[in-house]
Amino acid sequence: MAVVVQSAPTAPLTSTHPAGAGPAPRRRPLPPGQPRAWYESHNRRLKALRLATALLADGVYHPTQATDRRIRAMALRIGVNAPSDTTCRQVRVLMLH
Repeated sequence: MAVVVQSAPTAPLTSTHPAGAGPAPRRRPLPPGQPRAWYESHNRRLKALRLATALLADGVYHPTQATDRRIRAMALRIGVNAPSDTTCRQVRVLMLH
């Protein structure tokens, strides 16, 4: 007799606002006056830092272990859009420090 073991689905690592807990917290608008490129690079750094933190928590401690495929899989797992090649490279750079 064979026993089939199914793993439990993994929950996203990001926290979400509970549905019945009232209105969602308001986000502050970004300060005006910066060029668009500044906001793009700022958001890219934030995303790379989130991904690097999640990878470290998952046991990926060296940049050579963090392939583009693994980084993109982690992005899906934590609920962010798939990162670009540039963001993946930035994740690996962050893991060096």
